[in-house]
Formats: sequence, C-alpha cells, structure tokens
Amino acid sequence: MSYETGDVGEAGSRHEAGLTEIAVGVVIGRSSEFFDFFVYAIASVLVFPRVMFPFAEPVAAMMWSFAVFALAFVARPFGTLIFMAVDRRWGRGVKLTLALFLLGCATAGIAFMPDYSLAGGYAILILAAMRVAQGLALGGAWDGLASLLAMNVPEKERGWYAMIPQLGAPVGLFVASALFVYLIGVLSEEDFLAWGWRYPFFVAFAINVVALFARLRIVVTPEYARQFENLELRPTPVRETLKAEGVNILIGAFTPLATFALFHMVTVFPLAWVYLTAHDGLSGFLGIEIGTALVGLAAVIASGALADRVGRRRLLIACAVAIAIFALAAPSLLDGGQVGEFIYMVVGFGLLGLSFGQSSGVVASRFDRRYRYTASALTSDLAWMFGAGFAPLVALFLATNFGLASSGAYLLSGSICTIVALVLSRRLDLQSD
Repeated sequence: MSYETGDVGEAGSRHEAGLTEIAVGVVIGRSSEFFDFFVYAIASVLVFPRVMFPFAEPVAAMMWSFAVFALAFVARPFGTLIFMAVDRRWGRGVKLTLALFLLGCATAGIAFMPDYSLAGGYAILILAAMRVAQGLALGGAWDGLASLLAMNVPEKERGWYAMIPQLGAPVGLFVASALFVYLIGVLSEEDFLAWGWRYPFFVAFAINVVALFARLRIVVTPEYARQFENLELRPTPVRETLKAEGVNILIGAFTPLATFALFHMVTVFPLAWVYLTAHDGLSGFLGIEIGTALVGLAAVIASGALADRVGRRRLLIACAVAIAIFALAAPSLLDGGQVGEFIYMVVGFGLLGLSFGQSSGVVASRFDRRYRYTASALTSDLAWMFGAGFAPLVALFLATNFGLASSGAYLLSGSICTIVALVLSRRLDLQSD
C-alpha cells in the first residue's frame, strides 16, 4: 500500500486515509503526554510545596518543587539514549510499550506515594525518582509518527500538518486544568491536600493505557512498518547521529527557546505567582487558564495556515520578536489584577500558539532521512530541557529576588536565542543550496 505524495485515484484515497490515521495517532499520543505533563505541573504549584516541603517557607517550598519538576527534562535525553537501543534491537512496538508502561507506573506511583508527614525525606526522594522515571519514559515515548506525517504531506501543506502534533498541548492543559478546578471546587482544602490531588494521576494512568493501544495500532501494522522502512525512519545510534547531525540538532534545540520559555511563562509560572501572592483568586485564575487554552488551540491551528502562506521561518522570527516585546510588558500585566492577568494570558497564549504550532518543523526538515528519527527525538529533548525545564524555577527566582519585572529577562533571552538560531539555520540552508 502506498501513501506517497502525488498518488492519484484509488491510491490517492489511500493517501488521504493514511494521513488522517497518522494525524489521529499523533494527536492522541501528544494529548496524553501533555495531560501527564500538566497534571504534574499543576500539582507542583498546588500540592507538592505543601505536602512534600512543609518545612520550608512558601517561596522556598515552591522553588524546591520546581527543582524536582525540572528533573524530568534532564532525564529525557537519557531516556532517548536507552530506548533507541531498545528500538534497534526489539522494534518500535516494544520500545513504545515499555516506555508508556514506565510512564504509567511512575504516574500511578506518584498517586500512591506517601507525603512528607508519613515518610519525611524519603517521600521527597520517592517523588524525585518518580519524576526521573517520567522523564526517561517521555524520552522513550517518541514514536516517529510526527516525522512520518511530515514526510508524507504535500509540500504546500507542510505548515498545516506540522501544527497537528502541537494540538496536544492546549488539549492536555484544558483537560488537566478543568479536572483540578473541579476537585478544588467540590472538596475542602483539607480533603484535596490529603487525597483529592491523587485522583488526576489515576486519570493520567488510564489515559496512558488508551493512548498506548491507539499508537500501537498504527506503528506496528505492516503498512506503517513499511512506511517507516521506505522513508528510512529507523533508529540510529545516538553517537553516530550526533556526529552526522550535531550542528542541526544544536540549532534545532535553540530554535524554539522563545516558544518553550513562553510555554511555562503562561502556564506554570503565573499559576505559581498567583498562588503565592493572591491565594483567594486561585480558582478564578485556573478558570482563565482553561479559557485561554482555547485561544492557544485556535492560534496553533492558525499557525498552520500562516506558515504555508508566509513561510515557517518568517512566522517564527515574527513570533520571536513579538515574544520579546511581550517579555517587556508581561510582568506589569501579571501584576495588574484580574484584568491584567486576563490580558497577560490571552496575549501570551495567542503568541504561544502561533509559535508553538511551527516550532518543531523548521530544523527537523533539514535532517537527512537516515538520521531524522533519532535526531528529531534528541532535538525535542534538548529543546525542552534548555527552553522549558528550568523556566518556572528561574522565573520565580528572578521575580522573588529582583522583582516581577525581572522575570521577563528569561523570556527575552529565549527570544534572542531563537532569532540567532533561525538566522544561522537560514545561512546553512543558503550554503547547502
């Protein structure tokens, strides 16, 4: 069965069906991963500072919580290294099953783990171990479907299909935030901190099981196995990949820094700031986050049409400049009451959706086919680690020590890195022509 671009007639209908099936698998997989991500992220603000670090002052407890939060991003590249070896030896299906099994066990393990009042410092060690396991699993959960989708689409629609995997982020945020809003609304504070916060992690485990079967249904079928083989989307040794594509991987890791820094500056950090400075308005702010996640979803979709019209690189440069301007104004908005918070979130999610929708494709398209599968995974891991992993911790440190206005400095630095990386990428493209 052929899904190659340009097939017509009966083959053309199969081509459309193939793209649709791949797209559905990609969205399901990314949505489940981002739901896990946001469940933990929200708990890092609302729960862990109080149940795992009760001995520390509120700001210090939040920073300790964010330090544990960052462990998963540090562990992700190591997960890719381990699970790519599994992929080469036993196949993509085995790798994906083991990775999502580890992710599910780590997520459920957090739901069952004791808090500081029961286990003391051991509870913190268990939480850190579970978070590292989540990071290793996320590194192994790379299924290659996004690359398969990108290499099967018509050239004039690459921007549109590039945004499809990114839809999982606003979907995951919307569902995770709504679940926490519900629990906070129906439970007393004591019940929520005692046991209610554990429920979203059980839900995340169940969603992982569903996502596993949905993704396996695609990646292990003979038709798609042949597609991966024909397009040379096979795992290659990490050392060999770095030697062949190291420059592109490095540029790719820094290209989305503005996007990934903004990612946490409109999701995790503002929630933490509101929690620390205006505890009574927490439910209202989560409601704003739910609503503006839909703004982000619409912006991700719009990025596909814009990228195909003006070009992906131009769109990302324009977004990086806009994010830099936003970085200068954002702190005053976040400190401007509910109206300022609302404007901050709407503008932030709008910019995030436009840039995030295309952040993964501009450099990945430059990878040689032989290395694209592994190189894309490594690029994603490093981009998340450099751009997002430490964003809440750094922003909170700056805001609490040098004033809220200083938190925009982190976002501004990310914008500068993105613009430099895009310019370098363009120059390398011109040299290779």
